Amino acid sequence: MKDTCVLITGATKGIGWALSKRLSDAGCHVVGIARNTAEIDFPGYLYECDLSDAGQTEDVLRTIRDKFPVDAVVNNVGSNISQPLGSVELTALFETFDLNVRTAVQVTQAFVESMKLRRSGRIINLCSLAVRGARDATSYAAAKSAIIGCTRTWALDLAEYGITVNAVAPGAIDTELFMNAMPLGDTSVQTANMVPMGRLGTANEVAALIAFLLSEEAGFITGQVIGIDGGGSLGSTS
Repeated sequence: MKDTCVLITGATKGIGWALSKRLSDAGCHVVGIARNTAEIDFPGYLYECDLSDAGQTEDVLRTIRDKFPVDAVVNNVGSNISQPLGSVELTALFETFDLNVRTAVQVTQAFVESMKLRRSGRIINLCSLAVRGARDATSYAAAKSAIIGCTRTWALDLAEYGITVNAVAPGAIDTELFMNAMPLGDTSVQTANMVPMGRLGTANEVAALIAFLLSEEAGFITGQVIGIDGGGSLGSTS
């Protein structure tokens, strides 16, 4: 993967941060986009952008496209607004779809034509175990399910160009996004009930999976949704 140029959204926190460091250590040129960039010693090139603003996003993508030959895109940025059915605010629904789905489409479209010309490329979309159902997660589960639809459709559209498209579905991972979504109470008990392995996963473990899917060795894997959840997708441990 040495000298591969990888664009990562949401690159300064959690999985995005772990992946940025891992890829940089592997010799990749990492281009990150994040909302907050102040006082961050980023292992690559970092661009500040509020990805919830489509116009601002387009401006930043144009700058990056003019400057870097992006070989791979990792659509990592996302948001989760927990609301039970009956109290789902339409503004929250629209905001969740916008940041998770519109951003992935917009970012990927900015670089896919150059990948097609080179007849190579990698696209990784972050979805979630929540697509199997999660309490109070109508907006999030629906948006991440849409990401799976995008993944499979893009894989078909781009296979003839040698471009692979896959989704990674983390379960209970020790990140700020996950912990903020956890209900109040004994998190160790909650984790044991959610994860057969009895622990949270780490951002580094997810980053390792993504790095493999970005590699040359993963060139025949496309259109897949790969879970990394300590067995959480298998059902209750009780």
